[in-house]
Amino acid sequence: MLGAALMKLLSLCWSPVGASNGEEGGGDGGGGGGREGRDGLLRYRDIGRYAFGEFSMAVVQANQVLEDQSQIESGPFGAFVGVYDGHGGPDAARYVCDHLYRNFRVNLNWEPGLRLDSSSEVLVHEVSSGPLGVTSETIERAFLQTEEGFTTLVSELWNSRPEIATTGSCCLVGIICNQTLYVASLGDSRVVLGKKVGNTGEVAAIQLSTEHNVNVEAVRQELKSQHPNDPQIVVLKHGVWRIKGIIQISRCIGDAYMKHAQYNREPINSKFRISGPMSMPILSSTPTIISHPLQKNDSFLIFASDGLWEHLTNDKAVDIVHNHPRAGSAKRLIKAALQEAARKREMRYSDLRRIDKKVRRHFHDDITVIVLFLNHDLIARGLNQCPPLSIRSALEH
Repeated sequence: MLGAALMKLLSLCWSPVGASNGEEGGGDGGGGGGREGRDGLLRYRDIGRYAFGEFSMAVVQANQVLEDQSQIESGPFGAFVGVYDGHGGPDAARYVCDHLYRNFRVNLNWEPGLRLDSSSEVLVHEVSSGPLGVTSETIERAFLQTEEGFTTLVSELWNSRPEIATTGSCCLVGIICNQTLYVASLGDSRVVLGKKVGNTGEVAAIQLSTEHNVNVEAVRQELKSQHPNDPQIVVLKHGVWRIKGIIQISRCIGDAYMKHAQYNREPINSKFRISGPMSMPILSSTPTIISHPLQKNDSFLIFASDGLWEHLTNDKAVDIVHNHPRAGSAKRLIKAALQEAARKREMRYSDLRRIDKKVRRHFHDDITVIVLFLNHDLIARGLNQCPPLSIRSALEH
């Protein structure tokens, strides 16, 4: 009880404390609207501090209800970043934001108020475990527990809200612990590393995450190999590859109707119902996990939902962050993406800004961006004495 109360006290729900009078996503220097604020469909925190340096965070809404969720957590174990790109509604992404980090923390046997160090005896002992037990197995277990929890929620709400069975979420998680970055991904959100190149002053863009979108040939082949008796497992529809002609991503939390036959029936909308027997789950909730030992020339990390990468290349995003002040970096990336979205539709950016949510979805998706700047002096110190930090994006506005 004490630990829960302490976490509630120290947690900071991301809500605007000011508003900008500038353009949506505008401002180049210090961000124009103070440290955090809101401008129309855009909400941002220009600069802040986490366990291992500074961060910038922003989200712009396009759907009727914001389907993106995100969070930054830091405490004795290190730092945790999550970007959750929902689809079919906000339910799955909100559930993941509420439970994935909590499940991860429980797997480390860590609770707020406990002081952990490298000699702790209360941690789960695993092969190749670090001092705080952060391993691929620890992370994968948290994803599995989150998937199981959401499936239980779908079952509980089946009679009152069956449509929740057709909601899902991509998940992108970054964990910094013991001078190592762990990246776990489901779906097509992406994290890109900005890495200094020698003494040239240049920064290279290196993608660290794996994407699970069937428009990638390797992902289509993986699905076909898993379902050799289903020639319609992936279908080219209007120039886009889709699983069963419905969804583009092969891994996610949720979308229970594509994993469990009991939800692939009325009363869910007929456009989601799949004909024929379902002998095995079509989609997976097992993340791809990589570990990256952090180096002195690793400068910053850009975590973003697919909405950003639809309009910006890895190189362009890294160039924008590298060539401008840190403050307002996330907001600046969103502005660049919106300008590109407007250009593609042969319209002015100022006109795009006037389009309200829901209709805005015809021009771009919800976009979430978190930029982490890496302070290697802090990273080298390891466990920090700072109080826990918890920041979440707003549910909607």
